[in-house]
Amino acid sequence: MAESFDAIIIGSGAGGAPIAHTLANAGKRVLVLEKGPVLRPQYQRKNGISDFKRDELYATGTEKRIQVPGMANFNGSYYSSHVEPDLNDEPHVYDKDGTDFATIEGYTAQVVGGGTQLYGGVSLRFTPRDLSLKSFNEGRQIDRDPNGDIKREARDWPYTYDDLEPWYTMAETLVGINGTQENQVKKFSDPNSYQPPLTPNPISTHVEQGMDALGMKRYRTPLAVITRDHAPSGRKVPKDPEEAKTSYVNRYGDPLGLKSSTWVSLLSPIEEKFELRANSVVTHLESDGAKVTKVHYRDGAGNPRVVEGKIVVVACSAIESVRLLKLSGLLDQDFNQRINASGLLGNYFLTHSFGGASAYVANPKRYDKSISLDSDWATDFCGSDDFLNEKKLWAGGAIYNNTSDRALPLSLARTHRSQDLDSFWKGFTDNIELTGEALRDFLLLRLGRGLSVSFMANQVPLKTNRIELHPTVTDKWNRPVAYIRKRWHEHDIYLMDVLAEQCAEILRKGATLEEGHGGVYAGDTALARCANHILGGARFGTDPKDSVLDVWCRAWEFDNLYVTDGAFMPTAGGANPTLTIQANAFRVADELTRRI
Repeated sequence: MAESFDAIIIGSGAGGAPIAHTLANAGKRVLVLEKGPVLRPQYQRKNGISDFKRDELYATGTEKRIQVPGMANFNGSYYSSHVEPDLNDEPHVYDKDGTDFATIEGYTAQVVGGGTQLYGGVSLRFTPRDLSLKSFNEGRQIDRDPNGDIKREARDWPYTYDDLEPWYTMAETLVGINGTQENQVKKFSDPNSYQPPLTPNPISTHVEQGMDALGMKRYRTPLAVITRDHAPSGRKVPKDPEEAKTSYVNRYGDPLGLKSSTWVSLLSPIEEKFELRANSVVTHLESDGAKVTKVHYRDGAGNPRVVEGKIVVVACSAIESVRLLKLSGLLDQDFNQRINASGLLGNYFLTHSFGGASAYVANPKRYDKSISLDSDWATDFCGSDDFLNEKKLWAGGAIYNNTSDRALPLSLARTHRSQDLDSFWKGFTDNIELTGEALRDFLLLRLGRGLSVSFMANQVPLKTNRIELHPTVTDKWNRPVAYIRKRWHEHDIYLMDVLAEQCAEILRKGATLEEGHGGVYAGDTALARCANHILGGARFGTDPKDSVLDVWCRAWEFDNLYVTDGAFMPTAGGANPTLTIQANAFRVADELTRRI
């Protein structure tokens, strides 16, 4: 007989860990299945040596070649990472202008803690406007929307910012985030939900000057890095908290455990209260009518296993969550009809409109940017109604500086001229002019004087942007891989152009010399560009004909199946989504404690 649990949670990142944390503390029997390994920081290892190797996301090992049949980039080079699938074993396939490319884009780190182990930690709340874009845009004049797509496709969230605010507060407190509340356009019920920020890197003075000159109210960027001892998780900071500042925090696992991944903040502190099975690949779900009865997975040795749960929570990151539900539907017509009753499963796939500006400091002074976290200053200026009305934008976004951008020779080399994960290293290795004095000058200018400002903004939701199963390409277990079809709307391009110009103005006013600015759509080397936050594909709502999930993220035609990663979002929000995913997961978890 299969083992039985109160809750089976597939995925241990931002969408899964808050639910596991809540249910386990409520005395429920919880199983977490995670495809990747457990990587522990120093304080959790007896020998004091962290499992992190500082190449978690982008490996520097042996070059490999793409061998996925039928791909336009067949025989192209790539580098494997030990927290991502090998591209030949489990590619995502991206349809770019009718041509298929194998890509690693769209994967979130497959490791206990998910992407929260490797992200830079930017943890902004969405604004109240981000959750009400349909009602906001009714009757407004919007630029660059000739077919009326925005008014037809935009959706309000089925709750308001005020409804979600207590869960934002809970997430900030339990996860451990530093920042400042003053000058944000969001309301805070608890003035102490943030820990105090560390001192900004001196190079960020140029961003301060630029934002102030433009009248942009600024605040210290909320970051998921603790700066004081964190009672909920038991984590301790160094005697001098400023020692936490290192640019290795961004895009690398944190060997000290100061970065607030869901593993160190929510799961490891209650490790004895739930069961974690790492290196476990869920293959499909099995149902009997409206109840998911079994979860099928392969353990670390490749053996097939089966477990049962009163509820099943899918939180694999949006692309893989949608894929898992579609794979389950391939094996059972009734499951397929239930999970896709609205015909919308996989549709309205979202990322973020993304871009910014880069520059270098005009004076010859050099700064040590390796002593920094990911960002120092942020502004909600481009999310205000006044700005949106002036520019005739449907939605806005947040702007923040990337203090740690190009702070290390390693990160500088791998990101030089790159636009997505697949082109990392190529710009540097293919630039044969970077030798001798040219290489010296390149490093001196960009390492010590380079500065960038980025925006993260809403993307227009389109039904045609979708996640499917590829008709011919399969993974190493002979299952169809995810097939990603995504285009930028005309208004997305306009929005990116407008916000990129705002970023450039900040740098110009801050006594820097601009190198360039723009939206990610314009990147010549961009292959997929779908990694800036994986959202949508199973949106929630109040109408079963217009959504995949109800307001509690339960699949409409199932009694016990929930999806709580970014797939639930009907709009992308004007900021990094991790905190909102965590807050919503805590909200759902509170309801589940009453349902089980």
